[in-house]
Parts: sequence; structure tokens; C-alpha cells
Amino acid sequence: MADGTAAALDHVVVNVLRGMDEAAAIFAALGFQLTPLGRHSLGSINHLMMTPGGYLELVGVPTEGKQRQEVLDSPFGLNGLVLKSGDADATYARLQAAGLDPSPPVAFSRPVEIDGQALEARFRTVRVPTARFPAGRVYFCQHLTPELVWRPEWLTHPNGFVRLDRIEVTSGEPQSDAAGYAAAAGVNLRLTESGATVALSDDFAIEVVPGERPRFATLGLSFDGLDAIAARAAATPGADWTGPGSDGTAILAIPSLDLTLACRSVR
Repeated sequence: MADGTAAALDHVVVNVLRGMDEAAAIFAALGFQLTPLGRHSLGSINHLMMTPGGYLELVGVPTEGKQRQEVLDSPFGLNGLVLKSGDADATYARLQAAGLDPSPPVAFSRPVEIDGQALEARFRTVRVPTARFPAGRVYFCQHLTPELVWRPEWLTHPNGFVRLDRIEVTSGEPQSDAAGYAAAAGVNLRLTESGATVALSDDFAIEVVPGERPRFATLGLSFDGLDAIAARAAATPGADWTGPGSDGTAILAIPSLDLTLACRSVR
């Protein structure tokens, strides 16, 4: 995002802590194309599931060596909502002006091998205090080397995954919490019968609804048809597939990751 305009989704994070191998195996079996294991300079590891827009990230810590305390201190499962930044310094200034108490930008990197060449993907992030968003971490990411992240060979998934479309956030005060997401994203919220919706600039929606406790409850994914992902789910131990229902949405639950995915077809 260029600051002064509405934010778009950058990515959504699933924290697997020290269970990266098991989590990656489940997603690969479900037909997602995972990027090679990445190792951040801050002491975390990841796999990405890319689309032309926002992407899904599995993040954890290595079994040995430096371990990123922020990841260890974060809840297991769906816990990170990351928005785009075109300029981390400008984002920091805007969030300060909005009264969101951001942390100053942090720079980090991870090695990437492209066509046999060792390169470095570089990022700058700006984070908002967890007290502002008790459901999960909210931060902004400036990609300094986007060409090393959005690669053609990583954009096609055997299960037909094409985009992320929404995240459902439960809250004891949904309209108040939605106002915080709207302020962070630089957009207006829309009140609903039960809560509020914050629509980002790329058709990704943050839906805040009443719940017993604040949490990122469900992530919505779109596919080019549901037959492939349904078949993969049926054959994958640890994956539970239900539906689709009358609204065309099927639920893919992965209990070992405390993860619920709402799957829809774009067809």
C-alpha cells in the first residue's frame, strides 16, 4: 500500500511453533504448493502458500539454534493478520497519528535460492501492540524484494487454491474491535446485524462477530472448484471436510493445528 490509501492484505499467519514438519506435510497432502523452507534472520522458519495477491504462511521456530521469541510467545494456530506497506516509515507515522502505538520498523531477511542462485529476500515490518488487537497479531510488511516472493512456480496449486477472501474474528465487543481494524487499514467499517465488516482494498474482508473470547476463528479460502480439495481432504489423515452447505461453503478443519478453513469455489 502507498500510505494514504486503503490497505490490502499481505498475508495471514498460522503459528506451528516447533511442529513445522508435521504442518507442512498436512498442507502438502491437501494439495497446496509450499515454497521451500525459509529461515529468517530473526530466528524463525516458514513455508508460504502463494497467490497473486495475499498468501498463507506457516511460521515456526527451528529445533536448534536461534529461536524467535515473538513466535514462541504467540498463540498456536491462526494468529497473524499482515497488511501491505509500500513504505514502513510512512506506515509507522500513519499508525502513530491514528493513536495505535506502533513499534518502530524492524528489518530482517531470509536466504532464497532462485535458479541455483543464492539471494536474499528482505522485509521491513511495523507492528501494532497485541493489547490493541487481542484476537491475534496485526502488523504491516514492506517487501523490499517482492520478486523473490511472488514467483510463477509457486502460484499454481494442485488443489486449485487461488486466493484468501476473509478472516472471521470473534470478539466480546465486535463493533469496537472492528473500528480498530478499520483504523489500522485506513478504511471504513460496515455494521452488520451481529458485528461489523472491514473490507480491504483487494476484496479481502475482516468479519468481526460476537464470541466468547477474542480470536482469529476462521480463514476463508477460494478455490477453482472444490472437487480437488475435497478429494485431498478425504485422503489426508488429520483433515476433516464438511459440506459444502447451501451457501456453497465447505469447512476444512485441521484439529492438530487448531485451524478452521472455510472453502469456497470461484466458479
